[in-house]
Amino acid sequence: MPIILLLALVIGAPLIELYFLIRVGSVIGALPTIALTLGTAALGLWLVRLQGLGVLTRVGRSLAVDELPALDLMDGALLLVAGLFLLLPGFVTDALGFLLLIPPLRRWLILRYVRLVPLHPPHGEARRLDPRVIEGRYRRED
Repeated sequence: MPIILLLALVIGAPLIELYFLIRVGSVIGALPTIALTLGTAALGLWLVRLQGLGVLTRVGRSLAVDELPALDLMDGALLLVAGLFLLLPGFVTDALGFLLLIPPLRRWLILRYVRLVPLHPPHGEARRLDPRVIEGRYRRED
């Protein structure tokens, strides 16, 4: 990620949140805006907790039958991101957090990520990890 994009995100995101907080506050007032922000955070965190317990249950079931719960762990990671977005004050991050609470959307994001990122190590690394391969030098003598 280029540094300019990261800088724009770090500076731009709070400015966008501040803009929307001021706009909503000018329409409904300061105290209702604060209450709305705290209410969405509380509701979102409660939903994250409920869905997180479901993910923990699925991970436990997978581990009990000796399966690797990779997709469930990624689902849990997206729930953590949703919780972080919901804790940050602002309506844009709350909207992103609530979007990440939709299980089909999370599953779609995970499957898209899995398609884009290779699951297997590159060829050279796979050889080094194979215990049947013995690295060494040889010389042919005729």
